[in-house]
Amino acid sequence: MMQMPLSLNHLLDRAGTLFASNEIVSRLPDKSLRRHSYGAFYQRTRQLAQALQNLGLQKGERVATLCWNHHAHLECYFGIPAAGGVMHTLNLRLSPEEIAWIANDAQDKVLIIDDVLLPLYQQFAHLYHFEKVIVFPFSGAAVPAPFTDYEQLLASTDTQGFQYAPHAEDDAVSMCYTSGTTGRPKGVVYSHRSTILHTLVGCLGDFWGLKGSDVILPVTPMFHANSWGIPYGAVMMGVKLVFPGPHLHPEDLLDLMTAEPPTLSLGVPTIWMGLIQAFEAAQTTQPGRWKLPAGMRSLVGGAAVPEALIRAFDRHGIWILQGWGMTETSPLCTVSYPKSELKDAPMDERYRRAAMAGVPVPLTELRIRGEDGLDAPWDGQHVGEIQVRGPFITGSYHQVPVSEDKFSADGWLRTGDVASVDAMGFVRITDRTKDLIKSGGEWISSVDLENALMAHPDVAEAAVIAIPDPKWSERPLACIVLKPGKQPRPEDFAAHLLQHGFAKWQVPDRYEFIDAVPRTSTGKFYKLKLRERFPA
Repeated sequence: MMQMPLSLNHLLDRAGTLFASNEIVSRLPDKSLRRHSYGAFYQRTRQLAQALQNLGLQKGERVATLCWNHHAHLECYFGIPAAGGVMHTLNLRLSPEEIAWIANDAQDKVLIIDDVLLPLYQQFAHLYHFEKVIVFPFSGAAVPAPFTDYEQLLASTDTQGFQYAPHAEDDAVSMCYTSGTTGRPKGVVYSHRSTILHTLVGCLGDFWGLKGSDVILPVTPMFHANSWGIPYGAVMMGVKLVFPGPHLHPEDLLDLMTAEPPTLSLGVPTIWMGLIQAFEAAQTTQPGRWKLPAGMRSLVGGAAVPEALIRAFDRHGIWILQGWGMTETSPLCTVSYPKSELKDAPMDERYRRAAMAGVPVPLTELRIRGEDGLDAPWDGQHVGEIQVRGPFITGSYHQVPVSEDKFSADGWLRTGDVASVDAMGFVRITDRTKDLIKSGGEWISSVDLENALMAHPDVAEAAVIAIPDPKWSERPLACIVLKPGKQPRPEDFAAHLLQHGFAKWQVPDRYEFIDAVPRTSTGKFYKLKLRERFPA
C-alpha cells in the first residue's frame, strides 16, 4: 500500500478544488463585512507561500502572526506551512514585554501583523528585531514605510510553477505559547501529523460535528491554541466561516449572529455570559433587535462552564457543549456531549453532565493519578491529577528540557488539573492543583463553589480563592460581581450554597464584592491577581 504523509497542503488543495465557491466572511474594523471564497483563499494562500519563499524563508523558520480573526489570518494558517515555515501565533493581549520575550524565545524571523495593531508593535519593536514586517491593511489604510504591504506582496507574486516545500508528516507547522500564569510561557509545537489527526477527531459527530452546510463563528482567538483547531476543520470540510475581527463585545457579536446566523460557534464562558445577559436584557428594552440562531451548537471552553449558563442558552434553543483541553493537547481533549445512555435521562441530569468536562476524545488516553501515585478508579468519587497522552498531545516544550513536574516518568502529560471520572467516562474537574483550598485537612473545590454562586440570580460572575486562616490553614473567600442594580447580601449567598448541598464548613466565611474578575490573556479567571488583592 502506498504511504502518503499527512499534510495540511492536502486540506488546502481540497478546499481550492472542491469548495471554490463557498464563502469566507470577515468583519472589518469599521464593522463592514468583506466576503471571500475558498477559491480566492486557495489562490491567495499559495501566493503568500510563494512570497515567503521568495523572501528567503527556510524550512522550519518561524513566521509570527499578530492578528485578529479574519481571512488573511486563515491564509497564514496554511500559507506559512506551505512555504516550509512554522506559523507562530502571538497573543495580542499580552504586554509588549511579554510579546517580545516570546518572539525572542521562538526566534521568529518574519512578522505578519494587522495595521490596527501597529501601535502595539511599536511598543516592543526596540526589544526584538524581525527581519521582515509584513502589514495586512485590515482597516484599508495605506501601509506606512518601511513596512511591506501584505496585499501588494500577494498581488505581485506569481504562483506559476509554485511547489510546496518538501516535508515529512512530523515536521512542525505551527506553535503556540502557554499562558504562563505561573512562570515563563512555554512553546508548544504542532506537526502536520498531529494537526491532521486532531482535525479528524474534532470533526466527528459528537464533537464539532462539522458538515458542509454549517456556518461557523469562531470567537475563540486564532492566537489561542489555533482557535481550538476549528480553522483546519472548516477548510477540510469547506464550511462557511464568519470571522468577527476585533469586535467581540456582546452587542457586536449579537449583531453579527443576527446578520450571519451561525450553526456552530465557539468561545470562552465569559464571552457567552456577557452575550446572554445582553440578549435577555434587550428582550425588555429593545424587543426584536437580535435573534439567537435556534438550534446553534456552541463549543465553550477555556474555563469551567457554569450549569446556569447552559440552562440559560437552552431556554433559547441553543445547546452548549463544554470542551476541555490545553495548549499542550492541541487543544481538544474531552467534550461533554449527550451520550446515548442519557437520551431518556431527566433534564436536570443532562444539565449536570453538560456542566462536566466530558469524555475523552478518540486517540487520547486519560488517567487520574492520586496523591498516592496510583491511578484513581473511575467511580466519580476519587480525585487526582489529570494525566493524558496521545498523538496530538505534546511530549515536550520548545527549547525546554523535559521535567518531572510537567511529564511523568512514563511519558504522560501532567496537566495540573484535579478531577474525578465516573463510570460513564465523564470527567469532572474539581480545580487546578494550585487553586484547591485545604481547610482543616479537607479539600474544598473553588470551581464547585464558583459554579453554584453563578447560579444565583443576583450574580454575574464569581471567583473563589484561598486565604490563610490561623485555625483551619485556609478558608475560601468568594469574590462576586453582582448584576446591575443588585445589592450585596452575603447571608443570601451562604444560604444559597447550603441549599445547593454544600456543607457548612465548605461555605465561604467572607465575601468581597468587586467590579470585575481579573482575567488572563485567554479569558480565564486570573486568581493570582485576586490573591494579591486579598492576601488575608
